[in-house]
Amino acid sequence: MATALVDTRNRPLRNLRVSVTDRCNLRCVYCMPAEPEWFPQPEILTFEEIERLVRVAVSLGIRDFRITGGEPTARKDLPELIRRVAAVPGVADLAMTTNGILLKKLARPLRDAGLQRLNVSLDTLNGEKFVHLARRDGFRQTWEGIEEAERAGFSPLKINMVVLRGVNDDEVVDFAAMARTRPWQIRFIEFMPLDGDNAWTRNQVVPAREILERIHEKWPLDLNADGPLSDPARVHRFKDGKGDIGVIASVTEPFCGSCDRVRVTPDGKLRTCLFSTVETDLKGPMRSGADDAEMAGLFQRAVASKEAGHGINRADFVKPARAMYAIGG
Repeated sequence: MATALVDTRNRPLRNLRVSVTDRCNLRCVYCMPAEPEWFPQPEILTFEEIERLVRVAVSLGIRDFRITGGEPTARKDLPELIRRVAAVPGVADLAMTTNGILLKKLARPLRDAGLQRLNVSLDTLNGEKFVHLARRDGFRQTWEGIEEAERAGFSPLKINMVVLRGVNDDEVVDFAAMARTRPWQIRFIEFMPLDGDNAWTRNQVVPAREILERIHEKWPLDLNADGPLSDPARVHRFKDGKGDIGVIASVTEPFCGSCDRVRVTPDGKLRTCLFSTVETDLKGPMRSGADDAEMAGLFQRAVASKEAGHGINRADFVKPARAMYAIGG
């Protein structure tokens, strides 16, 4: 086995997020431009290449994997990829983030293929507002997908809400209510500077602390967060015991000091931070005949220069050239 992945700040890397496509059936304003430019299909990693990278990652001590996009369910024959990844010895946890549009059809096949956990993005409970945020009409399909995912046995089912001031922040309490009445975990995410239109401004960010205060005023929360420090969500339980909510405060309360993840883009680049300005090419060497030891070396050298933090709150912060959909959520 190759040497485990530990960066120069002694952070062990245990989590790999693999984007399987940049394509999506929505055009969410915080993720991509209205008219995105897709990678040519030959540039996208094949199932065989993704499976191989997972095997190399496992040899380096990575045990937790998340499938992302774009929209991963837009990838043809996704259950087959899930089956292949789930079968790799050493994969302990296999999760996926999706917009839910195609889950009504795919939730059960994905579950049967070995997918263990599911996060569904839903940013509003209002159909008209959904169209404004996603630039597409898909609320009904997403809701039906969530319900089918619950029937398929995904538990706990996590619902991700990106909160934008003046757009959907008036629904924070409504979303928290679902954590009390449904067997779901609601995760509130601060708006990050990864939109395709470069329209992000700090005044659109609703800080995690404000989100918690709004909910706490309605239903008291235990404000002492649970969960491992490497988990991006700080989990807060309702004091009466009826569920919990999580907040991902990437902007106002970064958790970079305990970050344990790296990610692979749909075109085969390794990124050591969501906001990296440099990438390590994995696809090129792999297609040129690099063996597994050489591929492991690429992982190790990249991790050796993993950033101390994303730097959003520094004056010299540089926004990545890629938007979220081309990186992987």
